[in-house]
Amino acid sequence: MLIVFVRSLLLYTVLAITMRIMGKRQIGQLQPFEFVLAVLIAELAGTPLSDTDIPLANGLVAILTLMISQITLAYITLKSNKARGIICGTPSILIEKGKIVEEEMKRSRYNINDLIEQLRLKNFPNIADVEFAILETDGQLSVIPKPAKRAVTTQDLNINAEYEGLPLSVVLDGRILKNDLKKLGLTQEWLIEQLRSAGYDDISQVLFASVSNNNQLFIQEKQKR
Repeated sequence: MLIVFVRSLLLYTVLAITMRIMGKRQIGQLQPFEFVLAVLIAELAGTPLSDTDIPLANGLVAILTLMISQITLAYITLKSNKARGIICGTPSILIEKGKIVEEEMKRSRYNINDLIEQLRLKNFPNIADVEFAILETDGQLSVIPKPAKRAVTTQDLNINAEYEGLPLSVVLDGRILKNDLKKLGLTQEWLIEQLRSAGYDDISQVLFASVSNNNQLFIQEKQKR
């Protein structure tokens, strides 16, 4: 039992480090070779766990080999456009200038029903509203609507929108996030005073709080039991 525990803990640690090194992308965003590597790594990790007679070193060496292979391929695709096209493939234009490209649909093995379904998921139930639809190398469908169907922006209305920036969390589950406060150029005293002004004398009452670029404070209190 102890052997299984130690092997499981070691494999989990190695897998966590390996996946962290390989990147942050979700399964749906993986390139084909990355997905294959992820499946192989999972299989290699499961085999030593289910069969304790298999040396743990065999699984670890195989996992590390695949990790090095993935990093090497990722580096090659980063530096070479030609290699990227061969390894990852190229995007396919399924709708061009409002017209379905039948040859590209056949080549990509993408049927009309799949296309319509993906367009609906992108909030385009009518193909007539689409100018371009591009099947990306990770399987995602990018949709560019016709000009008349695009959302109106402040630039279209000649309105100068103020810069909003990225709000930063300053309180999380009753705990002040000092690093984020420092990034905003604010102090804990300022935050505590703002919370008191909003009726929160105790920081433990606050579930979440964030500060926008113009120092506007958003507060969500904890649910009272």
